[in-house]
Amino acid sequence: MIKRLKALLTADLSPSHGTSKHPDEAIRLATATLLIEAAMMDGETDEAEITIIQDLLADYFQLSDEEVAELVADGEAAAQDSAELYGLTRTLKDNFDHEERVQMIEMLWEVAYTDGRLHHLETNLIRRIAGLIYVPDRESGEARKRAQAKRENKQIDAL
Repeated sequence: MIKRLKALLTADLSPSHGTSKHPDEAIRLATATLLIEAAMMDGETDEAEITIIQDLLADYFQLSDEEVAELVADGEAAAQDSAELYGLTRTLKDNFDHEERVQMIEMLWEVAYTDGRLHHLETNLIRRIAGLIYVPDRESGEARKRAQAKRENKQIDAL
């Protein structure tokens, strides 16, 4: 399985601009792995973070519950196996248009805010990823505000 993950992440992918839902397994795996990395940065990964990752992946890629479960498992394995961000971010940079890259940063902020605490390592990771996929600080900050507003709206709805 590790060889398959490495092959997917190091594959020379041709850009597929113009499509909003990417069928490519490497793109899905890179997205899942980065989201899981964000959840793991504070040293604790709880059920709420996994649930938000599953929801984000299902919504973004239009996946079934079974596909999401498999993708999250593969993403967890890839996150445990490697701390290299460059290959993951290169996959997204080469295959996502600018709007999709900003959406990726927003999803990362959503994961980071899920547990109610924003750890400095989570912030650092998202800033590094934003730089590697060419999302300016201003747009990352706007994505952060949108993610924070979503979290606050969910808390209000829960009351």
